[in-house]
Amino acid sequence: MRRLLFILALLLASPALAEEFITLASTTSTEQSGLFSAILPAFKQQSGLDVHVVAVGTGQALAIGARGDADALLVHDRQGEDKFVGDGHGIDRRDVMFNDFVLIGPTSDPAGVKGLKDAKEAMRKIAAAKAPFASRGDDSGTHRMELRLWKAAGVEVAQGAAPWRRETGSGMGPTLNLAAGLDAYVLADRATWANFKNRGTLEILSEGDPVLFNPYGSILVNPKLHSHVKAEAARRWHEWLTSPAGRAAIASYKINGEQVFFLPEAMAR
Repeated sequence: MRRLLFILALLLASPALAEEFITLASTTSTEQSGLFSAILPAFKQQSGLDVHVVAVGTGQALAIGARGDADALLVHDRQGEDKFVGDGHGIDRRDVMFNDFVLIGPTSDPAGVKGLKDAKEAMRKIAAAKAPFASRGDDSGTHRMELRLWKAAGVEVAQGAAPWRRETGSGMGPTLNLAAGLDAYVLADRATWANFKNRGTLEILSEGDPVLFNPYGSILVNPKLHSHVKAEAARRWHEWLTSPAGRAAIASYKINGEQVFFLPEAMAR
């Protein structure tokens, strides 16, 4: 028995046999778009590291990082990211990729927003028509963008001021499902929309406004604030994600032949 316990102890102590992983707090858009399924195997093959993804809204991801319950973040709310780093919770934020948000709605388009390039005007028209609108309501990057658009449009949506607006408190996929069921308008990131199958009568109605730009950033949780984080392993992920290999993996990911995430240098073109 003692010999068996000794062998088990050796096995558990062996770095080669123990699973090495980091915890990454990220957004539902990176998960539900299928990006992680495409790029994580390449990272694992090169590094030997597993990445355990906690896919939540960006606000929740930042809160997880602030508690030290993740080793790194991949999120998409630049204002929130800058505050996270400024408050000392994170270090070395890097641009990783970008895409854009799109305003989706039913083909019947009761608010008449199809073809509008001005996102705040489209939101104003939806409010004026009291047309159904599905909101994530989860403090995600998408929800934060939506709230900024309502504010820019001069529309009050807090505290029951907009009964035509339904909050799901969920990720992008469930919110798109609600929009499809209600023939409602909804703001979504382009990648998750491209990967969404249950569209019903929904289609992209408004796109192309520069305010809908959607950058993603990688941040390391500050090991000086949280000494237990896997700083070295997280750094390996962070470096790979912004290396030629990681960037090539991101740029090569397509949905039905459509590239849905773009590298930072594409902004200058």
